[in-house]
Amino acid sequence: MTIGLICALPQELDHLHRVMGEATGSGDVVHHAHTIFQTGTLDGREVVLAGTGMGKVNAALVTTLLIHGFGCRAIVFSGVAGGLDPALSVGDVIVAERVIQHDAGLIDNERLQTYQAGHVPFINPTDRLGYDVDPVLLDKVRAALEGLRLPPLSARAGGHGAAARITYGTVLSGDQYLHSAPTRDRLHAQFGGRAVEMEGGAVAQVAEAFGVDWLVIIRALSDLAGEDSRFEFDQFAGEVAAASCAVLRALLPVL
Repeated sequence: MTIGLICALPQELDHLHRVMGEATGSGDVVHHAHTIFQTGTLDGREVVLAGTGMGKVNAALVTTLLIHGFGCRAIVFSGVAGGLDPALSVGDVIVAERVIQHDAGLIDNERLQTYQAGHVPFINPTDRLGYDVDPVLLDKVRAALEGLRLPPLSARAGGHGAAARITYGTVLSGDQYLHSAPTRDRLHAQFGGRAVEMEGGAVAQVAEAFGVDWLVIIRALSDLAGEDSRFEFDQFAGEVAAASCAVLRALLPVL
């Protein structure tokens, strides 16, 4: 079974390219749309690596090509996100149990009533909101990551001296870069979202449409989305690349 690995950080993608190249050579490289797809073997599993670009449309495009064009039967998206949960620290890992597209819905009286993406209450109503990871797969993920220890980030990368934690919960997706403390607080309270990013919801929607497994694994980019970050992003990205690769490789056997 071929697994599609989508990375948002170029540094993470480069790290996986190097690891895969050391094991199998350069592999085949395919340029399609705006994306470079590299095929090869990682830890004995056939994989295709790709970068998404930003936003849900780009994520949906790349996910569709991985499934329909490369025959991937599982998709893992790994990226970064703004923290909504004040309990999170920079560099913590959140494995999505559920993803919600918080910016989809019905606007009434200048307010957005979030509704399931692709649905309208008076045309194709649904009681569903968001996409849930397959519970059997999620149990395997928990077992695979149990005991995995991640190194602490340096102060320059936003670390506080403690090792990064692996946690689980709801991740929100939307085509908006969040830099607003009131909105951050509302999203956390309204949806129980632990983090917010711009791609995972589309990955889940497309993967479910094709009937393939999916995972969204993200790193908390800042303590709280909406506050100025007091760290160097390049340093953060470089340090989390190797650790994120370790998380992905720990999961390959259960996909």
